[in-house]
Amino acid sequence: MFPLRAASIDVGSNAIRLLVAEFLTPDAYKTIEEERVPVRLGHEVFLSGQLDAKTMDAAVGALRAFRNRIQALEVHRYRAVATSAVRESRNGRDFVERVQREADIHLEPITGSEEARLVNAAVRSRIPMESDAWVLVDLGGGSVEVSLVEDGESVWSESHTMGSVRLLEELQESGGDLKRFERLLTEYTNTLRMPKTARRGEIAGFAATGGNIETLARLGNAPSRGDGVSVLETAELRRKIKLLASLSPRQRTQKLGLRPDRADVILPAAMVYERLASLVGAKEILVPHVGLKEGVLLDLVEDLATHQAHEDRKEQEAFTGALTLGRRYQFDEPHAVHVAHLAASLFEQLEELHQLGEEDHRILTVAALLHDMGAFVSHSKHHKHSLYLISESEIPGFSPAEMLLAANVARYHRKAHPAPQHD
Repeated sequence: MFPLRAASIDVGSNAIRLLVAEFLTPDAYKTIEEERVPVRLGHEVFLSGQLDAKTMDAAVGALRAFRNRIQALEVHRYRAVATSAVRESRNGRDFVERVQREADIHLEPITGSEEARLVNAAVRSRIPMESDAWVLVDLGGGSVEVSLVEDGESVWSESHTMGSVRLLEELQESGGDLKRFERLLTEYTNTLRMPKTARRGEIAGFAATGGNIETLARLGNAPSRGDGVSVLETAELRRKIKLLASLSPRQRTQKLGLRPDRADVILPAAMVYERLASLVGAKEILVPHVGLKEGVLLDLVEDLATHQAHEDRKEQEAFTGALTLGRRYQFDEPHAVHVAHLAASLFEQLEELHQLGEEDHRILTVAALLHDMGAFVSHSKHHKHSLYLISESEIPGFSPAEMLLAANVARYHRKAHPAPQHD
């Protein structure tokens, strides 16, 4: 199987990126080609709720060029994902279909929790997090994903609409008033349901990803640990915020050498990183110089190389994610775990009859763990409450369609069967 040439495409809110690499083993690769095209899909989406025609034209053109490079470089497998701009836009599905039709690329919009899972996989390839607790922050153009990793496992993750492009719009609407913008940031960060472990500062480290933090590390002359990870002191980040605030975007381009599409968003991005680092008491920020495109690539190759081990890990992640969600709604954990084990046993014993796969096993596990979660709202009709609570929640690694399926399995755990008149 190896060497294997693979590629990842990240269709973000501020740019579209391509990474092509050759893998000698599932976790060792050398970069063949890296490209970035500054297409700001998020700008119009965050104002009007949909992608505009001109920007879609530019995006399709960039993806068509990426497809040509993938073919020219004889890539064996690729995965293309889209983040907040596409998943939030009213015409996102039309865009995905157009990309398939005109660029011959299968584009997959992913949830914020799936984005966090993939970024975390990339970060763990650079920073060992096998013990203690770590906070990971990935700031894109349209959203920020904040995760808590304990003993190498992601135990909590939230996605919020605090991306750099979106926040730039907020800053511009405030007339550049930084005090007003800081109050807005406080409102945003106060909505984070961060575990007490992180809020009390009981963490081993704080890692951040995204093009803005990489640029800030360069501006702050952040030293490298020798493993490709830069260390940016939070105090130095505050000094850089003051410097950036004193310059216009044009001056940042002229004096600091920033690209125009980076110069305008870097100030609000820097303020988000600083606010989150301060929230958990981090005196330094580790910058691993990897992100979503590396995570997509590693996940793709791991899936190809070690399918069963990968499926087992995804099953465990689903189990952990469902437990975390259930605890948020004060579910009966011993009962839920017992039901999940019984359901798994029946699933495995009846495999020859139902011929369902690993994905179905994970969906059943989540449904079994959360089937009584609706009792948090009311014991009466709790199965119906479970339906909407599960369907409106996120679990890392699960698509919205998979969450909806798990929600319906939970909804019908009592006597009734699905019927046309059911909501």
